[in-house]
Amino acid sequence: MIGFIIAGLVIGALARLIKPGRQSIGIIATLLLGLAGSVIGGTIAWLLGTGSIWELNILGFVLAVVAALLLIGTAEGLQASRGRKALPR
Repeated sequence: MIGFIIAGLVIGALARLIKPGRQSIGIIATLLLGLAGSVIGGTIAWLLGTGSIWELNILGFVLAVVAALLLIGTAEGLQASRGRKALPR
């Protein structure tokens, strides 16, 4: 379980490093998005027949980073759209 959390943090951090620009999400959001990305990437790799979802392999890792990148982009987009809909004072 601790290894899964550390892997999620590493995957989330790598995704933030790859994504250009400054992200305005915190470490907890990075961890959660990295964990979600690792589950998505592991599931896709498992569906492709490369091993178990919980097994660390290259394809699963790459897919997890890509999934985390997409999740971070989506989270930023949602955060920005909330900021634009604020009522003027």
